[in-house]
Amino acid sequence: MEAALALHENRLDVAERLLKPHLKEDPFDAKAMRMLAELAWRIGRPRDAEHLLRRAVEVAPGFTAAKAQLALVLGRMGRPAEAMPLLDELFEVDGEDLSHLNLKAATVARLGDFDEAIQIYEGVLQRAPNQPRVWLSYGHMLKTIGRKEEGIAAYRRAIALNPDLGEAWFSLANLKTVKFDEADVAAMEQALKQDGLRDEDRFHLDFALGKAMHDAGRTDEAFGHFVKGNALRRKSQPYNAAETAAAVDRTIATFTREAFKEQGKGGCPSTDPIFIVGMPRAGSTLVEQILSSHSLVEGTSELPDMPALARQVEGYPKAALKLSVEERTAIGEEYLRRVSVQRRTDKPYFIDKLPNNWLYVPFIQLVLPNATIIDARRHPLGCCFSNFRQHFARGQAFTYNLSDVGRYYADYVRLMSHVDDVLPGRVHRVIYEQMVGDTEHEIRALLDYAGLKFEPACLSFHETERAVRTASSEQVRRPIYRDATEEWQRYELHLGALKDALGDVLAMYPDAPASFRQR
Repeated sequence: MEAALALHENRLDVAERLLKPHLKEDPFDAKAMRMLAELAWRIGRPRDAEHLLRRAVEVAPGFTAAKAQLALVLGRMGRPAEAMPLLDELFEVDGEDLSHLNLKAATVARLGDFDEAIQIYEGVLQRAPNQPRVWLSYGHMLKTIGRKEEGIAAYRRAIALNPDLGEAWFSLANLKTVKFDEADVAAMEQALKQDGLRDEDRFHLDFALGKAMHDAGRTDEAFGHFVKGNALRRKSQPYNAAETAAAVDRTIATFTREAFKEQGKGGCPSTDPIFIVGMPRAGSTLVEQILSSHSLVEGTSELPDMPALARQVEGYPKAALKLSVEERTAIGEEYLRRVSVQRRTDKPYFIDKLPNNWLYVPFIQLVLPNATIIDARRHPLGCCFSNFRQHFARGQAFTYNLSDVGRYYADYVRLMSHVDDVLPGRVHRVIYEQMVGDTEHEIRALLDYAGLKFEPACLSFHETERAVRTASSEQVRRPIYRDATEEWQRYELHLGALKDALGDVLAMYPDAPASFRQR
């Protein structure tokens, strides 16, 4: 990890040595700013990229490439609403540019306008039918709204146009319900042998082949592909487990029982948000689908706004305790304003299922004290190995190494145990295995905690038609099943590093180790 991080830092240093002196001599060279922004984005510095692109657009308002890149960056940073005015300006210049149309489709999709995105992609494909990446994006949209067979056909069309397109193969695998045949496996193995194959295609192919080998019962081969894919992914997405542990330490030290007593009442009183937090691949999409089947609840997506607002509090987390009642209220209201672009109905409640919000549960209590908070938890080995098997496009760099994902899970349990101590009863925990074992009882308990009357539709959640953007999109469109609770057992001989990282968290599941509790 250190070597990969050093390589990325060295690349930035080289660019800075070349470009920064030039920009000092010519501070209005928008092209140089865009070049530096591109590199900053590639090595994981999105804020630097945004700043440079805003400056480029400022000094050269007609520089459409910089404007388009800024819209792309904003969309991928979870701020698509800010990208729309830029897209409007691009379309005033050239509304027929296919690259601008693709960018608009991706942006409106991030805003939840999937039907419009599909219409745009269909228009592009009518004009340019041999674009594999457009077929890929089109397939993503079809999958999201439940048009699975059409989505599969779109992915297959992308592969026919470019058999080496790893993301298309992985997208098929990521549907979970698609079984690869021998011809598919041979085609993927052949693609991996191609000279000059991009790393992005290679790791996608490894994850897809891992799925194929898993389905065929070839466990050791499957694990080998997962290891290769994760190792390659980790090269470009380094992760420092010590930083997460330190963030948890600071949060626990800051948000004590006494601190909350001193804060007293305050914050935005809205009851609209329902936060589903926890680890990825722990059943959060299942919980969301159950709740979204209720007549009063709207499912949205994994919204990045709460972490972004916490980061805006300079000196967080300690500075959060210095916020006035008015400031806390304003932050809660700002959260509601920001996420309003994702809402499509007038239902009184909506779901934010960003798993990583577990780190900000104490902050949520300060700014939205009446929000519902649900912790979705799954067996440590099943959950962590499922993360290791799943390629995440961005934002979950801890999943690329078994020790890292184990430490992350342990830190998550440690903080949530602290929340249970200082805010008893504040968080409702859904244990995945218990949900599978006694579904109706667990659903009734969940609805009761959320203050919702029982509705039969919540039991038949798999029949609810709604857009689902996560990796579990097809799984939650089927009745609940037990298979996922036991899949990790096939790989147990390979999970020594994961067990070591989990420590007592594994032995005590579903409870937290006593050492995590306040004394």
